[in-house]
Amino acid sequence: MKKIIWLLAFICFPVFSLNAQSTVKIIVNSSSPVSSVSKSDLLNIFLKKVSVFSNGGAAKPVDQVPSSAARATFSRIYLGKPVFAVKNYWDQQKFTGAGIPPEEKTNDAEVISFVKSTDGAIGYISAATDASGVKVIEVK
Repeated sequence: MKKIIWLLAFICFPVFSLNAQSTVKIIVNSSSPVSSVSKSDLLNIFLKKVSVFSNGGAAKPVDQVPSSAARATFSRIYLGKPVFAVKNYWDQQKFTGAGIPPEEKTNDAEVISFVKSTDGAIGYISAATDASGVKVIEVK
């Protein structure tokens, strides 16, 4: 019985630690009227199935590079897929001419800079990053 308890603790501890430490902030341009977004709208915006927020404002998503920890967390939590699956989705979209992926930035600072200077921009940054100059919105 002790072995089972230790095994469960070993398996669950990293999962709980990862979820507690690996969160992201969703950010928009400070002039945006958007204060929250639904998880389904966020999915549709980042997969470019829609190009507007539910309030009607234009939405221009910006991703981080595939190797980014923030992107891995964002993809898992809000898109429901690992980064490689999202990349496969975009490869298929490009191959069929159905669409192109969101612009990619190297790090949180570049995402913040893009969101600050682009009307309708929406992106994500690591939770520990200072979001001065942009608006952090809630995901419902």
